[in-house]
Amino acid sequence: MGHEHNHFAEKREGNKRGLVIALSITTLIMLLEFFGGLFTNSLALLSDSGHMLSDASSMALSLVAIWFASRPPSPNKTYGYFRFEILAALFNGVTLFVVAGFIVKEAIQRLNEPPTVASGTMMIIAFIGLAANLLSAMALLKKADVKENINLKSAYIHIVGDALGSVGAILAGLLMLLFDWYVADPIISVVVALLILKSAWGVLKQSIHVLMEGSPLMINKEEVLAELENIEGVKNVHDLHIWTITSGLDMLSCHILIEEEKDEQEVLQQAINLIRDIYKIEHTTLQIEKSNLQHQELSI
Repeated sequence: MGHEHNHFAEKREGNKRGLVIALSITTLIMLLEFFGGLFTNSLALLSDSGHMLSDASSMALSLVAIWFASRPPSPNKTYGYFRFEILAALFNGVTLFVVAGFIVKEAIQRLNEPPTVASGTMMIIAFIGLAANLLSAMALLKKADVKENINLKSAYIHIVGDALGSVGAILAGLLMLLFDWYVADPIISVVVALLILKSAWGVLKQSIHVLMEGSPLMINKEEVLAELENIEGVKNVHDLHIWTITSGLDMLSCHILIEEEKDEQEVLQQAINLIRDIYKIEHTTLQIEKSNLQHQELSI
């Protein structure tokens, strides 16, 4: 258990380092693209800087969440502050929808009368933004857990979306430079907004799932039930609940009805080992029962 706890803590420390590096790069390039967009009159650059702002906010919130999560549990918060990470991800998803809505509104206004854009300067700034996004993505891939942690995963997806936004800005700049097709700028901006919405929806859906005590996405409840009932001497498994506190920290509780002659401690140890080895869940609460135990039928 101590080894698993240390591994969990090491992962979180790596997440923190990756976030600090990515946040520093993203903030610098966000400012460059914002002022560059104002200077060149490019909505594509401004929209990309808006996407970067949402990413920087997400990473900053994730850092705050990691700090909160390091605080010990209290008498009235027995699971500690890990859920702050999920709340941060939820907030980030909502703000992404707001940013995307603003970009689409501006793009629609510009479609009727597309303004002249300094496409050459815009492309240079977009190239710098693309390089920064790739560096940020590499920092998170190398240092942080972008596969399982919802905050880090969302930050990584947003950075990849930013990279695509930079590619879009470069493409729009090229079309304007070669063909004077200035309508390309708002069109590309809408594409970037759709990328933001796609990322936001994934973050919102996963965050709400965790907050609603949904089962971890990679764990099938019926499969867990079958595995536990396959333990020798187990007659029935009921009141099975599996939920997530924060990314990488899953919980399980259930009642296990066993045969009269079976040893409770032996069955309990087998069940604990099975859940840990197959499903990587360390925090389990298992109630071993025999037929003479009676309790009321539970509603959930």
